[in-house]
Amino acid sequence: MKKRHASTEGLGPAIYPGSFDPLTRGHLDVIQRTSRVFPSVIVAVSHNPSKKHAFSVAERLRMVEDAIRLIPNAQADTYSGLLVDYLKAKKARVLIRGLRVVSDMDYEFQLASMNRRLWSAVETVFLMPDERFAYLSSSMVREVARLGAPVADFVTPFVARELARKFRA
Repeated sequence: MKKRHASTEGLGPAIYPGSFDPLTRGHLDVIQRTSRVFPSVIVAVSHNPSKKHAFSVAERLRMVEDAIRLIPNAQADTYSGLLVDYLKAKKARVLIRGLRVVSDMDYEFQLASMNRRLWSAVETVFLMPDERFAYLSSSMVREVARLGAPVADFVTPFVARELARKFRA
């Protein structure tokens, strides 16, 4: 009897959604990990007019595109509306979510449950970034940059320049 192995074949691209305001090295670590597990990954920058972002959708998309340019099976895109509708449009069933600390789990569990309730075919995969980035959040990086401290350890060089431009006095 032939053994069956789990495969990511037929699942479509893995979708890693987020605001990425801005993209951090923690996000990039999750993207790299995803790219090693799945045939392709789409980093989906959310467009949510009800949220106040430091960077426009176009600026956030450029930051993501720059960061993933050397990951051959990764691409960047934007979406608005229900995430499950975006997954269906992309013929994707796998949703990637990053977990930094235990306190993220409650919120992420709620999101995963709601997405599955909206579309039973969706599978949420949780990935933890490298422990060096477990404390890192976009809001923390924005605040550090706004206060004039160096952010090179937390973001890519392009994102660091964009933060400096944004928060220049």
